[in-house]
Amino acid sequence: MTDTAVQTATREIVVEELFPYTPEALWRMLTTPAMIGRWLMEPTGFAPTPGTRFTFHTTPAGAWDGTIYCEVLEAVPNERLSFAWRGGDDANQGYGSRLDTIVTWTLTKVTGGTRLRLVHSGFDLPRNETAYTRMSAGWIGVVDKIGDLAGNGN
Repeated sequence: MTDTAVQTATREIVVEELFPYTPEALWRMLTTPAMIGRWLMEPTGFAPTPGTRFTFHTTPAGAWDGTIYCEVLEAVPNERLSFAWRGGDDANQGYGSRLDTIVTWTLTKVTGGTRLRLVHSGFDLPRNETAYTRMSAGWIGVVDKIGDLAGNGN
């Protein structure tokens, strides 16, 4: 008889883009609640200060009410913003399953602009497979929106 074990792996999403804007312009996009609401979701209680707890609200699923609980872990103006991203419920499978991850934005000044790098880490597969798949595509669109907004001077 063969024992079968479920293999788990931790994955991360990485999106990187070079923009012809200053780190300050992109930092504003990442740290102004009204701007965050335009490229992702409106945060409640956000401030770019370590220890600040804030939430996002999205579509509920099963036992999960749709609340994403976040806490700023690091904020270095015009360089780096990192926050915990937790949500879901253990009773859910697929969309709305328990998620305990970290989102990190890094801005690096380069000739002609700024390199923006997003790393969303800590996806526990297979449990978070649905979130990983959906957010992999979603974060690409988010980074594009940030660039569009920064380019419009908004």
